[in-house]
Amino acid sequence: MDKNTLFSSFGKWIAPICTRTFTDWITETQQDKYVKKLTTAAYLKLFLHAQLQGREGLRHIADDVLCKAFQRELGLTSISAAQLSRKHKQVDSELLQQVFERLVKRIFTTYRAPAHRSKIKLIDSTTVALCLQKYKWATFRKTKAGIKLHMRLAFVGEEDVIPEKATLTNARKNDRTQLDELVDEPGVTYVFDRGYIDYSAFNRYCNNKIYFVTRLKSNAFVEPMEAFEIPQGSSIHADMLVRVGSQQKKMKNLLRMVQTEDSQGNLLFLITNRFDLTCDEIGDMYRSRWAIETFFKWMKQHLRIKHFHGQSDRAVYNQIWIALIAFCLLLLVKLETKVNHSLLQLSRWLTKLMWQPYAEWLQRMKQKPSRVSLGRRRKTT
Repeated sequence: MDKNTLFSSFGKWIAPICTRTFTDWITETQQDKYVKKLTTAAYLKLFLHAQLQGREGLRHIADDVLCKAFQRELGLTSISAAQLSRKHKQVDSELLQQVFERLVKRIFTTYRAPAHRSKIKLIDSTTVALCLQKYKWATFRKTKAGIKLHMRLAFVGEEDVIPEKATLTNARKNDRTQLDELVDEPGVTYVFDRGYIDYSAFNRYCNNKIYFVTRLKSNAFVEPMEAFEIPQGSSIHADMLVRVGSQQKKMKNLLRMVQTEDSQGNLLFLITNRFDLTCDEIGDMYRSRWAIETFFKWMKQHLRIKHFHGQSDRAVYNQIWIALIAFCLLLLVKLETKVNHSLLQLSRWLTKLMWQPYAEWLQRMKQKPSRVSLGRRRKTT
């Protein structure tokens, strides 16, 4: 990184990815073999910058290189939209996934979740809609195209969550095909919806001390074995030992079924292999899933994954990985500076102070409101 931009706000923001490890990955995967101008490092900086600025077209990204400070950061004086397009569909998506996963590890060395939240992981997926005419490779219905982002999220506070692991598939892929990719750690409780129901996998999890809480499908086979006592004053309707599965194939391991209600008063039938918690704790654990829905809503509103800079599958996947990298970089700044401002506010200040010394961005993040507005005063006579 150029000495003139090393301590710029932008330079500080991207510092966690400007490492020897990243350089070694590029060398090992031969990403820059025969490259003379637009290196993978420069490409990543350009598209991270585009995430911050909300750029919707490659020409807009190319025009950003007119900024002298950005030229010094990139080691470029110009670039064309065509060069950006070629590079965007050439960079290996697995490389960007590695960058994302390394940032996640760094986040968890910086911040520890509350003890009662540290062993809970949330799993869900969201569909990113695409134009059928432009993205025929992503067709999943007669009139629709799209991809699925399957995620495992972990708590970094009482309610806040961050993406810990992710996979990308065509939207037609069934959620349960990704379950084993996201469930891999004994001693952790994974919370997910009924789209991930897989009784064969559940037997393995029981045998390997991997815990889960999920909701039963309406057509599931349930054989009651024993009813447990419900504490007085509990909102739980039923708590029992059951055998579940389908009519053709039942699980070998017995599970616990807790019957509760959602916020609209609808009955929920939850199954779990956690027998050490109270029935109310099981219900609360499942209801914590709302945090992942909140995250998906925030992600679609504030990360640039609606307008894509290429039509190939790799170009689309790369942009999503870069969006997740941008999120992690902002979160790292927030955790390291211990400020209470939202990520959106940090991002806004960064776009305004991008090429100013990092000290100015830090000062703004640390600054408290100078006054509290009292609103419009009524004139007195």
